[in-house]
Amino acid sequence: MKIATALKGIAVAAALGLAAIGSAEADTFRLSHNTSDATTWHKGGERFAELLKDKTGGKHTVRLFANATLTGGDQMKQAEMVGRGAIDFVMTSAINVTPLVPEMAAFSLPYLFTSYEQVDAATAGEPGKRMTEILDKHGIVVLAWGENGFREVTNNVRPIKSPDDMKGLKMRVAGPMYIDVMNALGANPQQMQWVETFSALQQGVVDGQENPIGAVIIPQRVYEVQKYLTTWHYSYDPIFLGVSRKRWDSWDADTKASVKAAAEEAMAFQRNLTREQTAQGIEMLRQKGMQVHEPTEAELAAFKAATRPAFETWAAKVGPDLAKLFETAAASAD
Repeated sequence: MKIATALKGIAVAAALGLAAIGSAEADTFRLSHNTSDATTWHKGGERFAELLKDKTGGKHTVRLFANATLTGGDQMKQAEMVGRGAIDFVMTSAINVTPLVPEMAAFSLPYLFTSYEQVDAATAGEPGKRMTEILDKHGIVVLAWGENGFREVTNNVRPIKSPDDMKGLKMRVAGPMYIDVMNALGANPQQMQWVETFSALQQGVVDGQENPIGAVIIPQRVYEVQKYLTTWHYSYDPIFLGVSRKRWDSWDADTKASVKAAAEEAMAFQRNLTREQTAQGIEMLRQKGMQVHEPTEAELAAFKAATRPAFETWAAKVGPDLAKLFETAAASAD
């Protein structure tokens, strides 16, 4: 009888132990993002994890998964999985969400923004609010906006100084809108996951790519496999830190406040870090051996004119009213 009682006690203790472990595991959330652990994206995610742990007294922790490993490297699939609750948090760029939410392309319309002031007016103003509402309908709660940055073009064939210089180049692109932009410039766009891009550039499968300096080109060492860079600022790409609506609704008001505050502080850190690295980046890239061309106003005007058909196509896709909302916000910051 004593043995049976003892065994029963051990079983109960074991069950309680497993329950405690299960509870602890339930409080460790997964955050998926697109890039490597060397980028400002990952550093922003690490800051978020630190802040959330601190603000909740260690009750909630976050584990980061770089290079979209939770979706087999498919950066476009992350938002969809967060939307249905299969992943807790996502940090991704606007353009990577367009297959799920076409309206997100509004941020990246060619030559919509020309300054950080215009960008901040959009993310902190009505456009950011509208996009938050749209993403919520897809099961994603936007916690804060960060920055991928102004996308610049690199290649291994020749300096890019005019639209004609783009003709025939095999260009890796991230999403559908950039396919139309590259077609308008006479290039040969090839949509490709980022995890495949470095080797594709290295092996000459594609001639070039376009990405921000501080968030991608430098930390992902694009300068090791590309010779020419043109700072044409042709498109801006924000990132956002979002959480599954299912996960969000499971928390009490205090937890929600802690998560929101941690996200806002972390993304402000990430955004500032990205801008600092971008400001220092051009000289660094020159030192690394890249030939950098900084276009004149006349050259930029030529690129803007050449990509206008793509702008109009995608303004119609995101909705004329939404596109106008973004243009108005940008103009308000001038």
